[in-house]
Amino acid sequence: MKFEWKGVFPAVTTKFTADDQLDLHAFDVNLKAQLEAGVDGIILGGSLGEASTLTLEEKDILLKHTVKSVAGKVPVLMNVAEQSTKVAVDAAIRARDCGADGLMLLPPMRYTSDDRETVAFLRAVAQATELPIILYNNPADYKIWISPDMFRQLEDLPTIQAVKESTRDISNITRMKNAFGDRFAVLTGVDTLGMESLLMGADGWVAGLVCAFPRETVAIYRLIKAGKIQEALAIYRWFLPVLELDVSTKLVQNIKLAETFTGLGNEIVREPRLPLVGDERARIVAILEKAMETRPELPDYLNL
Repeated sequence: MKFEWKGVFPAVTTKFTADDQLDLHAFDVNLKAQLEAGVDGIILGGSLGEASTLTLEEKDILLKHTVKSVAGKVPVLMNVAEQSTKVAVDAAIRARDCGADGLMLLPPMRYTSDDRETVAFLRAVAQATELPIILYNNPADYKIWISPDMFRQLEDLPTIQAVKESTRDISNITRMKNAFGDRFAVLTGVDTLGMESLLMGADGWVAGLVCAFPRETVAIYRLIKAGKIQEALAIYRWFLPVLELDVSTKLVQNIKLAETFTGLGNEIVREPRLPLVGDERARIVAILEKAMETRPELPDYLNL
């Protein structure tokens, strides 16, 4: 499938049953809501998807199931986050064989590779399949920055087409556009900088709280692209306290709790994660209760 790196791409959560099996029924409820809201792609197996706790078989099941359920409506991407080049290449090929339309690729996990090693790693995976790739640039969490100079060394690879910009420095959107024009699409990857990044020219939004609030997220994107900035801003200001739940080591627990408020999921996480309890949970609940009480009425954003 050929697609554009534009729009809202949810990094969806993985649903589990009480006995720690994949809950594909609960997953389908959320997936249906994402598609109806007008998202532009689905990303599986990210950090929000608890990929580090999934077995290879579970990843295959989830990917094949999603591809079948989506039925070509939007592209389905699989995240690749591995420790060695060989395993990352194998994961990319496995994703292709299971029907993925594209990949989201991280630099090496655990080992903090230098620039030369990082470029070699990304190049090897990009050459392993014909699938289009978005690189995940998140030095705040993963300690490796894919610099513009490194993108220049990867520019000759047609499969590397986009970047999930999660450096927390909005200026990097302009740096990438100044350096490469439209060669690499830039999608913001930080929920609390979503609107700001789109206003600075980001092509899309790899979002987290979209898992619980898909219509609001897509509405903000579409309103901005239609030039209806004030309408988008009103929604975004309401949304920001909720979006801040994404910028946390407990983002999975936070967002899964948010999904329960909108009927799009449950709080079940896979250990070593545990559901929120006590004062920590009460604080998140208070934020979500206020958001639900003041949830805005949305314009007909799908027909702008």
